[in-house]
Amino acid sequence: MRFEATAEIAADAEQVWAVLVDVERWPEWTTSVTRVERGESGPFAVGATARLTQPKLRPAVWRVTELTEGREFTWVSDTPGVRTRGEHRLVPLPDGRTRVELAIDQSGPLAGLIGRLYGGLLRRYLRLEADGLKRRSERWPS
Repeated sequence: MRFEATAEIAADAEQVWAVLVDVERWPEWTTSVTRVERGESGPFAVGATARLTQPKLRPAVWRVTELTEGREFTWVSDTPGVRTRGEHRLVPLPDGRTRVELAIDQSGPLAGLIGRLYGGLLRRYLRLEADGLKRRSERWPS
C-alpha cells in the first residue's frame, strides 16, 4: 500500500533540506513524531539509523537506504510481515520555492491488513509532516 502527501514551501531546497535531515528535531515541528533518537553520531547518510516514536504506533527503527544530498532520502523500517519504506523528496521550483513529496510504501504479507487498519493514521501523519516541514522551513532559522 502507498500513501502520499505534498506541499509547496516558500523556501529554497537547501533550506528545506537542512530542516528535513535534522531528524532529531522533527518533534519540534510535527506532532506525528514525539521522539527521535539517532543510532549514531555524524552526518545523516546511507546506513544511518534513527528510532522514531509516534503516537498510536510502536517505536520503529528506520535505516537510510538511499540519499541524494540536498534532494532526497529513503529509509526503511522492518517489522514482522511488513516492510515500510519512507520517501522524502525535494523538487526545486523555478521561482525559488520547493515542493516536498512524501510517501510511505508498505510491502510484505501483512501490508494490506496494516494499510487498511492504519491507512487513515498514516495519511494524517504524512499531512502533518508535510505541513510542519513547510511551517518550519518558511521561518527557518529560528
